[in-house]
Amino acid sequence: MSPSVSSSLAAADRPSGAVPLRPSCGANRVLRRETLALDGGLVIDAATKAIAPNISMSVNNILTPGDGAFSAEGVADLTALPFLYARWTNPTVRQLEQRMAALEGADDALATATGVAAIAATFLTFLKKGDHLIVSDVCYAGANELARRILPDYGIEVTAVNMSRLGELAAAFRPNTRLVHCESPCNPILRLTDLAAVATLAHRHGALVSVDSTLATPVATRPLALGVDLVIHSLTKFINGHGDALGGIVCGCKDLVEKIRSRAGVYLGATLSAQNAWLVMRGIDTLFPRLRTVSDSALRIARFLGDHPGVTSVTYPGLETHPQHDLAKRQMDVFGGLLTFQTENPQMMAVRLASKLRVAHYAFSLGHQRSIVVLLDTAEMMHSTYRLEGAQLADYRTFAGDGVFRLSVGLESVDDLVEDLDQALSA
Repeated sequence: MSPSVSSSLAAADRPSGAVPLRPSCGANRVLRRETLALDGGLVIDAATKAIAPNISMSVNNILTPGDGAFSAEGVADLTALPFLYARWTNPTVRQLEQRMAALEGADDALATATGVAAIAATFLTFLKKGDHLIVSDVCYAGANELARRILPDYGIEVTAVNMSRLGELAAAFRPNTRLVHCESPCNPILRLTDLAAVATLAHRHGALVSVDSTLATPVATRPLALGVDLVIHSLTKFINGHGDALGGIVCGCKDLVEKIRSRAGVYLGATLSAQNAWLVMRGIDTLFPRLRTVSDSALRIARFLGDHPGVTSVTYPGLETHPQHDLAKRQMDVFGGLLTFQTENPQMMAVRLASKLRVAHYAFSLGHQRSIVVLLDTAEMMHSTYRLEGAQLADYRTFAGDGVFRLSVGLESVDDLVEDLDQALSA
């Protein structure tokens, strides 16, 4: 745990799971995360007394001469300045950043236009020519392809390892290793990473650790409390929860986030719109009840599918059959709304599901209020993204076989979802 986070949680008499109320909320009390999902960073409109956050669509703000705080190397700390220009900081986006920082127990956060933009901002801030990145061999495709195909063009060395095998990770470190990027659970095979163990190992070698926690969300896991330096989310997914707004964010201690903001936030131009920030905050209002509901439904569906004659395998961290179930119980408060399953003849089954499902939808993406399922064919994933061989490919196939159906569970009646899957799988 970073000093900034541990000091904020130091008071012994604070209720379990509570973090300090943000100054913008106007009190020195401690609120639990369920409340911070609603009130973290919330600013009541001074003129109208409106409770819901405003959408500030103005690109420009009135500037008073002498308000600037710029250094010879660029902008010092944009969040310490009055609002000037929407590409740098925006009142609505800033409320979103403060709310996510509160939920993660972080000092600060930088919101971006997409999750990939948050990952790129992190990579391009802390890596330069001659540096070395260790990345999970299986993680979100956009992050994996950015790391392994684009960064080497700029002289950055990249090694992909199975983050669940600490011996392999330890052997991958070099004197120039600057960053370790992992994901837990990883998309799409739901393999877990022991975040505390990875952070300890990386810090021993002087490297930072970033984790994509999109599938877990702050409801399930708080990586900063496990020693991770930076937490990244695709806000598009479970945090927004409505499938109607793109966004990304990176959370961490003030010094690290300030470096990302002053470089990527200013010069890469991947600014989150105020409209999308407002929509994402709308989603965060219901994050905790949504995630608990979809987690409960996912566990029931996983158990149903495990007994279905048309299904050959099911992977879900909440199942005792998951090979890392003990780690899931230690690291996750809920097990999430995503599961995978395998069938015979997956390509044929994909056609059947696409035509027969009436409640769930056959489509890409995940984390929406509606259930979504799609086939991720192993051969296609190897060709398009991961390109694993040998032991790494064998490990992938342990979780995925010839292909997995990734099911993102929504808020429909779980009985309707079970009946829908049953009729489609059995047709």
